Amino acid sequence: MKKAPQPSRSEFSAALTQVAHERNIEPEVVIDSIKQAIIAAFKKDYPGSIKEACVYEVDLDSGTGEAKIFELEAEEVTVGDQTELKVKKGANRSEVTPPGFGRIAAQTAKQVILQKIREAEKSVIVAEYEKRMGTLVSGMIIRFVGQDIIIDVGKAEAVMPPSEQVHSENYHLNQRLTCYLQSIREGLRGKEVVVSRVDNNFVKELFKREVPEVNSGAVEIRGIARDPGSRTKIAVYSTQSGVDPVGSCVGQKGVRVQAVISELNGEKIDIIQFNDDPEKYVSAALSPAAGLKVIINTKTNTAKVSASPDQLPLAIGRDGQNAKLAGKLSGFHIDISPDESIPSQKGTSEKKENVSSDDSTSQVPISPVQPDPAVPESSQ
Repeated sequence: MKKAPQPSRSEFSAALTQVAHERNIEPEVVIDSIKQAIIAAFKKDYPGSIKEACVYEVDLDSGTGEAKIFELEAEEVTVGDQTELKVKKGANRSEVTPPGFGRIAAQTAKQVILQKIREAEKSVIVAEYEKRMGTLVSGMIIRFVGQDIIIDVGKAEAVMPPSEQVHSENYHLNQRLTCYLQSIREGLRGKEVVVSRVDNNFVKELFKREVPEVNSGAVEIRGIARDPGSRTKIAVYSTQSGVDPVGSCVGQKGVRVQAVISELNGEKIDIIQFNDDPEKYVSAALSPAAGLKVIINTKTNTAKVSASPDQLPLAIGRDGQNAKLAGKLSGFHIDISPDESIPSQKGTSEKKENVSSDDSTSQVPISPVQPDPAVPESSQ
């Protein structure tokens, strides 16, 4: 009986090279996957041939693709709290390849091979996204898994857990989103790419994208305080003479900041200039309130703020939001109280932005939230 013609070396090598190139993985990874698949197929289809005190190896001819299975005597060895089989010294290596095994093994091993290649491919993709951590990525929502949102971001599917979602936003299938590549985590199906829309650095990266001066380093974002979906305060600083940090971020007719606001679905943004003088910095952080008197106590890390009656609601903000964000941005515990001796600020009444009269409390202590470690301390 004539043997079936073996594929030439060039055919097998070309196929191997093609698979490795298409999946962007090393040829050795593919070969190792094939060997593991052949052993798995042998154990599944010929269980009666398996000996407990033996280990099995595969020799794969890289020229023809022909595989042979070998049996080696082994002994149990204790390693730590586990026992494993180890080949005996001088053990004979006997070939145990069953007749006609090649075709059966190929059929059984096909899924195992594909799975191994997918795992190797996924690890390469995850490694690629690890290098891009801390940047923006665009994608489309493809499904919901419980409370998690799965987003197609190109070569990978990223997950946006509930903690990284803006709760005021309505997400739906096929919606396109820009997100922040936050981290890689271990999930039920291996490593997962995690994206966020609430991370402070999401806002920072949006400004880097829209403002050339921020991207080049001529303007630095020294601090960010955010209430996702509602309001954000950022402190900016110019490292280059002649560059207006606030004006650069706002842009001509507000075009740059409006692009960021649009990406954040209308989230309000206050851009203030960072100042090394803590009194001026706290006063600026409480914008849009104006004409404030600030006294800093560095020992207790508090800022006592006095405001005219017409500016008090603006300084506090709806539900204390403005003062809370100012405290988080500056790093000070802020106490705001009215001061009748301070003259009213003309022309500021139209800036009140729907602040209710209930907000004008006589004295409201505000404790800052701990600054995000990913954002430089603005008070430094």
